[in-house]
Amino acid sequence: MTTYTAFSEANWLATGSRSEIIDTLRALPAVKRSSDILVFDDETGSQIDFDLRATSETEAPVKRGRPKLGVVSKEVTLLPRHWDWLGRQSGGASATLRRLVDQARKIGLDKRKGQDAAYHFLTVIAGDWPQFEEVIRALYADDRERFELLSKQWSASVRDHAIGLAWPNS
Repeated sequence: MTTYTAFSEANWLATGSRSEIIDTLRALPAVKRSSDILVFDDETGSQIDFDLRATSETEAPVKRGRPKLGVVSKEVTLLPRHWDWLGRQSGGASATLRRLVDQARKIGLDKRKGQDAAYHFLTVIAGDWPQFEEVIRALYADDRERFELLSKQWSASVRDHAIGLAWPNS
């Protein structure tokens, strides 16, 4: 399930599903609902807008049935020892190659995905704050200690949310 996080200026308001965030924002006094409220997609870190005027918001319905796999056939050139090894794996060469590619993508993309989400979030909410460029350098260097040191004077809500996006398992 996709989660979202709402901020009022640099203060955390809520984290939850689309409907939970909408309910939280609707519960705010009309005076508080302004351009100072920012909502972010926690997966991408991108700022998004919800229409609070609608009478009901629902999550996209879950489609039933088996999705199309979108299999594409292309040529792969390997040495004989590679083909021998693939032939001994359970599921055959194609299944093994798919598993290996998925594992490699997951290892590399998970870290980058979190860094990119934190970057998108910070660009919107803290792009003009002191040490922004150095904080982003620390983020992409995967240097959490330096990231925390450089962002120490920032709002704790903003810093903690960025850390949660960039380093979710630590």
